[in-house]
Amino acid sequence: MTRTFLHRSLAAAAAVTLLLALPALAQEDAGEATGPEPAELVVTPSEVTLEVGERLTLEAEVRDGEGNPMDRTVVFYSRQRRFVGVNPAGIVEAYRPGDHTLVAMVPKDPEAADRRAEPALMVEIPVRIPNPPIASVAVANLPGHLYAATEIPLTAAVTDISGADRTDVEVAWSTTDPAVARVDSLGVLTLVGEGSTTLTASAEAATGETALEVRANPVATIRLEGAPDGMVRTGDVVFFEAAVLDADGNAVPDYPIQFATFGVPASSIIAPGAIGQVGADGAFVAERSGIHTVVADGFTRSASATVEAVPRNVRKDVEVVGQGPVRDRYTSDLWVWEGLDGRDYAVTGTWGADGHAYFWDVTDPSSMALIDTVRVDARTVNDVKVSEDARFAVISREGASNRRNGLVILDVSDPQTGISVIARYDDQLTGGVHNVFIAEDHIYALSAGRRYDILNAEDPTNPYRVGRFELDTPGHSIHDVWVEDGIAYSSNWNDGVVAVDVGGGGMGGAPNNPVLLGSTPYPTGWNHAAFPYRSESTGKFLMIGGDEAFPYQTIGEPNTPDRAAGWIHFYEWEDWDNPVEVARYQVPEAGTHNLWVEDDILYIGYYNGGLRVVDISGELRGDLYRQGREIASFLPEDPESFIPNAAMVWGPQPYKGHIFLSDHHSGLWAVKLVDAEPVYLGEPQ
Repeated sequence: MTRTFLHRSLAAAAAVTLLLALPALAQEDAGEATGPEPAELVVTPSEVTLEVGERLTLEAEVRDGEGNPMDRTVVFYSRQRRFVGVNPAGIVEAYRPGDHTLVAMVPKDPEAADRRAEPALMVEIPVRIPNPPIASVAVANLPGHLYAATEIPLTAAVTDISGADRTDVEVAWSTTDPAVARVDSLGVLTLVGEGSTTLTASAEAATGETALEVRANPVATIRLEGAPDGMVRTGDVVFFEAAVLDADGNAVPDYPIQFATFGVPASSIIAPGAIGQVGADGAFVAERSGIHTVVADGFTRSASATVEAVPRNVRKDVEVVGQGPVRDRYTSDLWVWEGLDGRDYAVTGTWGADGHAYFWDVTDPSSMALIDTVRVDARTVNDVKVSEDARFAVISREGASNRRNGLVILDVSDPQTGISVIARYDDQLTGGVHNVFIAEDHIYALSAGRRYDILNAEDPTNPYRVGRFELDTPGHSIHDVWVEDGIAYSSNWNDGVVAVDVGGGGMGGAPNNPVLLGSTPYPTGWNHAAFPYRSESTGKFLMIGGDEAFPYQTIGEPNTPDRAAGWIHFYEWEDWDNPVEVARYQVPEAGTHNLWVEDDILYIGYYNGGLRVVDISGELRGDLYRQGREIASFLPEDPESFIPNAAMVWGPQPYKGHIFLSDHHSGLWAVKLVDAEPVYLGEPQ
């Protein structure tokens, strides 16, 4: 797991031809000329419009100050590579609709061929990808029986000619007989009386028709069942069920029930109203303490129940135990493990520097000691992992001087004696390895943000590829992979969390034969990290996905800290074909990075929001932050750090009663939770 920085926006150019009057470099000391400098970069076409799936080739010419063509490398890259791609030859491919930007760049160093090189000239190429036409539209949520005097908020299934599901298209609804049913401007279907009519949905040029048969309303009674016997805590989920009966006491099938809730808060500083929430399935959760009323509305009949909620009171304090400071460069990921000698160790990577990985003795977290440093040919060592048997470690490489990145395997069987390189692997991994994972003598290595390769490492001195997995969706991209019980869970941005059988999924998968199991939806498109977890308190399998986005432009000096956005998504995923998002945890004005779960407690590196520790015991619904489920928070502020007093927590790992965390600006920390003094300020505790 690692951080992805968004590039700063460039000022919009008046024309795509960029002219720079570069002064000649003084050569008196060297006594020799360097030849003409590039002064103009012309890209044709200067603007691009493509349909989804179409391709086009850009042509680029570099000229000197006199307009003569120059033989200089032009590097192409996309600012939104999950939406529009471009290869080194300038071939552009449209993946997803929208207005996007490509960049053509001439590096100052004539030998450079990487987008990270310092530019001599740079040109932006606007790319317009229009939405494909709509192919079909249909109503998606009609029940089997329809009853007069009820309402149904309609949902449309809209698909375009590329096969993509569309939610950005306005749908118009109509019926042939308003005396039987009618639809308002918000898409709410009102069933007026008995009879037959036709419902029509229209989106662009596509239409779909559905025949409706409306019955008389037989409802005589509604009972709301499931109210608790006593008080509940904020965040506890209460499952209500509405029993809909006719005059003979028989259940009425498919009858639409709308749940609602309102409440009177325990504190006068909280406004009455929506201090809890209830889902369409009747699952209620209190987000503030107080008296809550849950209503089951059946249009002609209704029922209600009352719930008293008290504060959750899970708060603890954070005590700083120790720090392993890294103040001259950015820190990336960490891994903590018990060595073969029984002592405890940690390894941390570095970001945007010169390829260091640091090894620490953390047996006494209050006195962490740097015991060894490994330097590899890289700008960034993003990810660090240690094998289950504590004999070898893997560190990832990006920005190698020879552009052959790959990964490096280290012998960590005796850290006190020293860490040594025992293997390097870069075959077909030269585009940069962002993240790695080790599971059952196999290494899962990301390749250029497109796929993961699976290496057999039974002999870590001689790894070899046995398999790989890559999506086939347009513009697919991958950021991370985590393997648990023979299933690989990868974080794939727009494509969500993808589950693949590599030996434990029951679909015949193996490291040399990965088999796709399913994926979660991910509307934000920001899926950066994921953690699979089976709840100890409910037994339910949860997929916990974390967002990463940097929408806030940093204003000020280069060392001004960034500010992230995003939140944690909770999916119940018992059926590979039907993941259901049930809850979220969101810290306002901060964004998530790496996460870990242990004993029904979630630990999150929340970037500028610091370390966050969250109670995820029991059923989960709604907004966990508002419910008072946050156990603790900690900002590792260090006045001497790389960016002073600016927390930027990268990743946490609970270990032997402590929480170790890597901070992007200040290095390795160890903290622990301690009981807090009772404090009651009204809400949310």
